Amino acid sequence: MPVGEAIRCAGVEDAEPAARLLHDFNTEFSAPTPGAEALAGRLRALLGADAATVLLAGEPPCGIAVLRLRPSLWAEGLDAYLEELYVKPGRRGEGIGRALLGAAIEAARDAGATRMEVGTSETDTAARGLYESCGFSDREGGPGGPQMLFYERDL
Repeated sequence: MPVGEAIRCAGVEDAEPAARLLHDFNTEFSAPTPGAEALAGRLRALLGADAATVLLAGEPPCGIAVLRLRPSLWAEGLDAYLEELYVKPGRRGEGIGRALLGAAIEAARDAGATRMEVGTSETDTAARGLYESCGFSDREGGPGGPQMLFYERDL
């Protein structure tokens, strides 16, 4: 991580810059977005209810990680889901994404999580490389297992 860049937990007062990063993320990858204003409202609600952990890198923020926790069915503790991880294009390659991922893992452990899940697209080789270099696997049961798939559907 570049000297001077810090990672911090966002508060409700950080909803607007965090929402802007999330909006930019979806816009960059041609994914639907309700817009930064709607995302800011949703983040204010989630942060106010302690229903999400949002980590920001830099000031002004140039990267974001959104972590969600839920009780685990299979273990005493929590499962963590890294819902979003994004670094502005001009700041990529500086270690910010790796630092955000490390901070998210630490936050999940501190909260009592025993495992973490993350999803990304097959074509996002940079994200896949980062996740794999940090110990994440897309193989059930380890390196020799079948490839895991993530499915989604709008309701």
